[in-house]
Amino acid sequence: MPTFAKICGLSTPETVSAATRGGASHVGFVFFPKSPRDIVPEQAGELVTPEAVGRIGVFVDPDDALLLHAVRGARLTGVQLHGDESPERVAAVKARLGIEVWKAVPVRTRADLDAAKLYRGAADRILYDAKTPKGTLPGGMGLRFDWKLLEGFGHPLPWALSGGLDVANIAEAVRITGTRLVDVSSGVERAPGVKDVDKIAAFLQATAQS
Repeated sequence: MPTFAKICGLSTPETVSAATRGGASHVGFVFFPKSPRDIVPEQAGELVTPEAVGRIGVFVDPDDALLLHAVRGARLTGVQLHGDESPERVAAVKARLGIEVWKAVPVRTRADLDAAKLYRGAADRILYDAKTPKGTLPGGMGLRFDWKLLEGFGHPLPWALSGGLDVANIAEAVRITGTRLVDVSSGVERAPGVKDVDKIAAFLQATAQS
């Protein structure tokens, strides 16, 4: 089975084009002021993507006003919640927006994976990401967790792998975890928040061959 990829934290026509030309199944836009990848919904909405490519907005504990503004302004097909959102909050967001909802689960130990089970019936997809130190950004920092933690785990929902992925380790990540969807951000950048079109192309090519 093929492995698909989401290129996250995009903000320019050139990088969006590189992602879609390279075969990304999803593109991601970050709506979080503390992130170097933060973008205005209307700016994201001007970035053109093929109809078949999912447009995912990334949020950290957003209020309803921001969600509605971003979904409309950026023409999102899904949202990714990357904060401390409870299962009840995730279910409420899905009911209110009527689009796909992903929930990030930060992982450092095997026990951390159990949090995914709480979102059965609330989220559409779980995103396993590396747990970051307190006081830092919740993602996009190039950190990875031990992928072997996922071996034998009974996933409660469709899922994706994130955290520290790049062209050098994507094949290993797919081999160990068996993931069918990966999410990359810092691994295709030349500086925080600055995507590199060549790195995007190389990552997508390596993913397709994994």
